[in-house]
Amino acid sequence: MEAARKMNAVARRYGLSLADCRLEEFRRLVERKAELVDYPHATAVMKNVVIYDSAALVAATQVDENAVLAELCDLLMSGPGVAVFKKAYLDTAVIDRASAVFSEIIEEQHRSKSGGGDHFAKPGANDRIWNSLEKHCLADPENFARYYANPIIELVSRAWLGPAFQMTAQVNRVNPGGASQTPHRDYHLGFMTSEKIAQYPAHIHHLSPVLTLQGAVAHCDMPVESGPTLFLPFSQAYEPGYIALEKREFRDYFAANHVQLPLEKGDIVFFNPALYHAAGSNISKDILRVANLLQVSSAFGRAMETVNRTRMCSALYPALLKLKSEGALDEAAVANVVASTAEGYSFPTNLDRDPPIGGIAPKPQSQLMHEALAESWTAERFDAALAAYDEKRQS
Repeated sequence: MEAARKMNAVARRYGLSLADCRLEEFRRLVERKAELVDYPHATAVMKNVVIYDSAALVAATQVDENAVLAELCDLLMSGPGVAVFKKAYLDTAVIDRASAVFSEIIEEQHRSKSGGGDHFAKPGANDRIWNSLEKHCLADPENFARYYANPIIELVSRAWLGPAFQMTAQVNRVNPGGASQTPHRDYHLGFMTSEKIAQYPAHIHHLSPVLTLQGAVAHCDMPVESGPTLFLPFSQAYEPGYIALEKREFRDYFAANHVQLPLEKGDIVFFNPALYHAAGSNISKDILRVANLLQVSSAFGRAMETVNRTRMCSALYPALLKLKSEGALDEAAVANVVASTAEGYSFPTNLDRDPPIGGIAPKPQSQLMHEALAESWTAERFDAALAAYDEKRQS
């Protein structure tokens, strides 16, 4: 019995590391074939991407909603992880009006030299509208209402996240000559460095993908030369996949084996956020490839209580600085206090004012507090920095 306990202890692991990443195991997962028979409400499977006729899917939902929800959930979890919903917008005039709103916002960003930054592409290579959801709503409420009344957006979001999901959106316009992104997974773990990812337990690698859903509404026809998103179906199923992209062999495999489908204006793509993907290169001469990127979050990604962490940090700072300088608390103890007080996560933020330039994510409040303590700022200086930090994060 004692020997068995020792063996179990040795076999246990906490996080995942590069040592857990084996290309042969990855290949066994992704080199599968999606079969249309497994998705009875779909119309086709192309390059392992499941294709739905949106009107037919909505009609099927009226007959057996549970069956449709279960199929979509299975597709995203254990299937290829990506689906295209054709003609999700039959009235593309709604798309055209939204595109005009987005174009006006981009032009204003150019005039004011605002915006910019990209998580996985060179800043300035593309045009980004951070928080297009709120900006769209304020610029044209009626068009916003017609746009988000779309039943496919609600259906797929609910299938993956359940009711009470939270919608956010960002416009990405890849101009002619715009280079592709690096292959990646998305928010949450996908927006961290490999060093930070390795600090999270293995079960969080399973949890992260079920907290969000990624989608993209095509605002124009997107032939392959315009660079529609590159996908590697089934890659969301690889447990150490967040950290594996640190290894060149995995990036090379993506480059050699990704799939890419043309889209039409009004189509929507939805995919598991852990699916390996990247915006493609726009090698066309005159296509401004515009997609509204939907990032839908679980209602459960929030704490139970509202806490004013800025007020706490301000009140705590003089006492914590005193205890640190007197040697009453060592560095580890100070870090413990900061972890229970300050906001330790970069998001949500206003990515116009707080863009991910020079890194994948902006600075969290906890880092600001650590910097102040390390340099022994005055309380007045720290309070001013906190106020500036909060202001920068407001929409």
